[in-house]
Amino acid sequence: MSKCAVVLAGGKGTRLRPFTISIPKPLMPVGEVPILEIIIRKLMKEGFRRIVLTVNHQAEIIQAFFGDGRKWGIRIEYSLEDKPLGTMGPLRLIKELPENFIILNGDVLTDLDLRKFLTFHVRGGHLFTIALHSRMQKIDYGVLETDFKGRLSGFREKPEIPYKVSMGIYAANRRILDFIPIGRLFGFDTLMLKLLKAGEEVHTRHHRGYWLDIGRPDDYEKAIRDFGGKK
Repeated sequence: MSKCAVVLAGGKGTRLRPFTISIPKPLMPVGEVPILEIIIRKLMKEGFRRIVLTVNHQAEIIQAFFGDGRKWGIRIEYSLEDKPLGTMGPLRLIKELPENFIILNGDVLTDLDLRKFLTFHVRGGHLFTIALHSRMQKIDYGVLETDFKGRLSGFREKPEIPYKVSMGIYAANRRILDFIPIGRLFGFDTLMLKLLKAGEEVHTRHHRGYWLDIGRPDDYEKAIRDFGGKK
């Protein structure tokens, strides 16, 4: 069976207003090419031949633009939500998901090799694998370190603190559907808490390359700078 990717493209893009008032966020142009087309071309290049777009807000515009995928030589299907179902809820609407597949947000640009990421997940026999990225948070204050008596033991002036975040890219085994309710709002955060409570193992894979989550206007401007000249 050909590799399958589920692309979450049903959000309203409220953080990117006013850009997204009249156009769906996945169709916002980065140079001459919409964000979602960049993602679809990447998936095609990496061997994915079946793509399922989960759509809700302004779904008809997205469907009219991409059609059945014939233009790109791939198979594009649509999972239409009649109400918002979050990031993981839409998976229960998709028919005949393969044993293992990729899930990714429709506003993520990255050089992560999705084919290798899926292979890592499958070979490990994992239930769910998260692509993670390291970020740095700058603290705007001098940070005090104290001992148990309240005495100063160290000091750092406006340090940068590393932390790890989800890239909005996942590999999943079909068994994950057993943890997702039908027809209810169900997000990634709720799924992770449910899996942890059930004692299920969730794996991660660290990507040190390029990653951009286009969630805010300055992210969008960076995407144009980075990808605006590419077709």
